[in-house]
Amino acid sequence: MKVIVTKNYESMSRVSAQIVLTKMLSEYRVNMSLTAGNTPKRMYEILANELKDIHTDLKAHFYNFDEIGIKNEAMGVTMQELSKSFYVPCGIDKEFIHEMTADNYQNIAKDLSNTGGIDLIVIGIGEDGHFCANMPQYTKFENDIYTIEFDENSVEYKMMKEHMGIEPTGKGVTFGPKTVLNAKQILLFANGKHKAEILKKALEGPVTSTVPASILKLHPNLTVVLDEDAASLLTR
Repeated sequence: MKVIVTKNYESMSRVSAQIVLTKMLSEYRVNMSLTAGNTPKRMYEILANELKDIHTDLKAHFYNFDEIGIKNEAMGVTMQELSKSFYVPCGIDKEFIHEMTADNYQNIAKDLSNTGGIDLIVIGIGEDGHFCANMPQYTKFENDIYTIEFDENSVEYKMMKEHMGIEPTGKGVTFGPKTVLNAKQILLFANGKHKAEILKKALEGPVTSTVPASILKLHPNLTVVLDEDAASLLTR
């Protein structure tokens, strides 16, 4: 595990963008899986700006690592965010975007198997220790890609409806821990003091399903990029 501590969110975003850009500019096909949400927004802005000056055919293919369908909408939560913040601004052609849903995830798994697997996965960490959609309530470390049922009475369903203003369909899908650990490289990034406690548990505590991200430190090629606030409780 390599931990890089940067001064602030801007520098964290720039370091992370450079790691992603280097992989995107590979001479050969690479399969990448990138996170949505707030943490990567500045990273994607930097990537969009960098890619404007690069005149070469990219060989990077992109796979969303989780998805939650939205009632009466064609695209789910993750694909909407990735399209808005990354795919469109960076000019990624549709032929290089492989959308995973709860209906086609088995085909996505076969496609990844046939094309060499994930070369780089970029993920954040939730304040409860989740990564992708591997939540403390139901994470099993042996899971590959799997579906998640969203009952209307579940905490996750209510949270999305009340705080995100969306009404999810009854099923989601996510890369399980086994799929993530099979990636050739993992980039985990986080910023802010609100992430400091869970990062200490995940990176320095025991491996436990109550902190799903604690399994990530077993990966032989894990890079962690943090700002000073997020790293403030780490002792090593």
